[in-house]
Amino acid sequence: MSRPAVPPATRALTLAALLLLVLAAFGGVVRNDWFDIDDHAYVLDNPHVRPGLTAAGLAWEWTHADVGNVHPLTMTSHMVDVSLFGLRPGAHHAMSLALHALDALLLLLVLHGYTRAWWRSALVAALFAVHPLRAESVAWIAERKDVLSALFFLLALEAWRRWTLRPGAGRYALVCGALVLGLLAKPMLVTTPFVLLLLDAWPLGRLGFDAAARARGDTFGARIREKWPLWLVIAAFALVTLRTQGRAGALTIIPGLTFPLRASNALRSLWIYVGETFWPRHLVAFVPHDLMPHAAAAAAALVALVAVTVLVLRLPRRPWLAFGWLWYVGMLVPVINLVQVGPHARADRFTYLPAIGLAVMVVWEVAERTARVRAARLVAAGA
Repeated sequence: MSRPAVPPATRALTLAALLLLVLAAFGGVVRNDWFDIDDHAYVLDNPHVRPGLTAAGLAWEWTHADVGNVHPLTMTSHMVDVSLFGLRPGAHHAMSLALHALDALLLLLVLHGYTRAWWRSALVAALFAVHPLRAESVAWIAERKDVLSALFFLLALEAWRRWTLRPGAGRYALVCGALVLGLLAKPMLVTTPFVLLLLDAWPLGRLGFDAAARARGDTFGARIREKWPLWLVIAAFALVTLRTQGRAGALTIIPGLTFPLRASNALRSLWIYVGETFWPRHLVAFVPHDLMPHAAAAAAALVALVAVTVLVLRLPRRPWLAFGWLWYVGMLVPVINLVQVGPHARADRFTYLPAIGLAVMVVWEVAERTARVRAARLVAAGA
């Protein structure tokens, strides 16, 4: 079903309104100071970053793990900030805010490019932009890696859309380049090829499981094979990251935190994030492990995960539900703490990109159910 074109002036006003929304929600960060957790390690007391952009600093950051993580592009961005602004925290916060605003604008444009649904894409971008769970990523200088990696992630998605329209080596190289830069900012993006598979299925319609899809060559195997350079990239990054973090001591060994306890925490965290998305309360910067088994809650979480996954997959006429749910679950996998990195049980910042999937589910479903009544659409959008 084709959608009416949105006038350029309307698009410009929408983008301007989204930018103002971001500034209204997070503009106050420019008055913030440094945060006692990690900001000193990343910038203030970091001997390779504190001098600004130097050859020696670049050589170190691009050949060593810093603060137990492999993210040289992020550390380079901190060095650039110091060179430009010194150690004034407000300017560093402003740079993170600018990146978050750019992410929100890009999300709108990229999602519209895939779906041709301007207002739905705008609402998803707005929910992403101002949700309280974004606070850690935007207002914490040490979490620059979230907003920076998201920028290249969204560029990779747009590059993929363009490649599917007109395949070519140059366009595929842009996909790989954007993915590599995103991984250099934060290795969490190792699930990006899986997101591209979801986009192939919906809304691109390049992946099907019926006879017609097989006749066209739009099979799961074909879509897997065409991404082989991306699989090699993420395999290399995953191996390097795990080995480097292990040597740097970032793979935290917490006494008594066995794999079953980590699995229990992962299952429960998946649903806690969902709850915080719909009702954000009791948000804190650090959530420690309590080392309790919570067997019943973990079992219930697993049953609910399987049930919801089966349900959305059995609704082929509502493909956005499976798309959004699998986006959310899949993008959480690298940060769900099955492999313990750091001492925390979970963290709001880990939802920065995964929660986009939940927003797509809600916005598209509500829009479809209110499509016939204009008043209902306005009420739903306002709510």
